[in-house]
Amino acid sequence: MIRQITPLQALERLRNLCARSEQCEHDLREKMRRWKISADAAEKIIARLRKERFVDNSRFAHAYTRDKHLFSHWGRLKITSGLRAKRIDSNLISDALSEEIDEDAYRATALRLLRNKIPSVDEPKSYEGLNKLFRYAVGRGYEPAMVMQLLKSHELWDDGQR
Repeated sequence: MIRQITPLQALERLRNLCARSEQCEHDLREKMRRWKISADAAEKIIARLRKERFVDNSRFAHAYTRDKHLFSHWGRLKITSGLRAKRIDSNLISDALSEEIDEDAYRATALRLLRNKIPSVDEPKSYEGLNKLFRYAVGRGYEPAMVMQLLKSHELWDDGQR
């Protein structure tokens, strides 16, 4: 059970949290709701954190996009979905995706994901095998058209997989 804390205690806790890692306003509001901070007090705390530059949704969107692409190897669709779930403005999402994801690196990451998945698929060039590879990459958030293009390309199959 989460005990109720004062708005001043909440402000300090959130400052410490934001100093350690990027946070979005939605997540902070959710924390304050669980701490039973009134909506009015929560908005004042968010405004203060924004003013003190502890929280910035644009900065969060860039960090989230960069981290999910580089470390989790997510595609644009899954990153976009994650940011929308955190109620980030669509313009901020577009900016973060265009600035943080290099097109060549994005394609290379998708290709590497598919290559790494091939050994775990029985008969990867069969209909069922290609379907498993397709669903795997699309499930990771890559665009279906790009995945199909990669599955048809010689790039994927040229390293002895043919």
